[in-house]
Amino acid sequence: MPHIYGVHPVLEALRAGTVRRLRVADRSGDRLREVIELAAAVGVRVERVPHDAIDRLAHGATHQGVVADVESERAAELSELAAGPAPLIVVLDGIEDPHNLGAILRTADAAGVSGVVVQTRRSALHAGTLAKTSAGALSHVRVAEVVNIARAIEELKELGVWSVGLAGEAGQAYDELDLTGPIAIVMGAEGPGLRRLVREKCDFLASIPMQGHVGSLNVSVAAGIALFEAVRQRRGRERPAAKRPWPQR
Repeated sequence: MPHIYGVHPVLEALRAGTVRRLRVADRSGDRLREVIELAAAVGVRVERVPHDAIDRLAHGATHQGVVADVESERAAELSELAAGPAPLIVVLDGIEDPHNLGAILRTADAAGVSGVVVQTRRSALHAGTLAKTSAGALSHVRVAEVVNIARAIEELKELGVWSVGLAGEAGQAYDELDLTGPIAIVMGAEGPGLRRLVREKCDFLASIPMQGHVGSLNVSVAAGIALFEAVRQRRGRERPAAKRPWPQR
């Protein structure tokens, strides 16, 4: 059973009902009062253990005196993420840094996405630091794990979802696209970006125009820009008539 550490990730896992065992350092004092009170409220027993036992469980990472064993969430299916009239999905092509993935999950949760798609072999989904770097968002965002990202994009197309790949060299800007329909925003890893086959499978490619001297943005920052443009377009109004008409399949 995987375990997570840190106050915020553990609090979110308690709220999500996935904690099966909770251990806190015996010298933690008042720092963990909220964790202990919430654990009591949801019926999870708190075990007091030596501080070095928490160190070992967290493999030397910053744990703030608390570690929780959590039940693994059932991986979502692509069809579940694509359900509904206008799903907003994030597809991650080879994001291997758990800090970037954690930041993207946190942004995805804030934007209310339908879910996130990762490749089982190449993602950082099961890294021990992920729950902490996502500030607990991992407990709330539905994640579909797939063997092949390019094939997953094809499956999403069959489910009626259009894919927009973010690529720095694309001629069309991200905010020139109509993002109010069923959309998957596809993000590549920092450095190499989208792999060739993944890029070819995308229905559209879009860029984030850069005004300064740096050549690209951190992938989690780029994800936030694109997602909240979609949120802005969708907020309280129908698909805008002035934008490019949504293509029909």
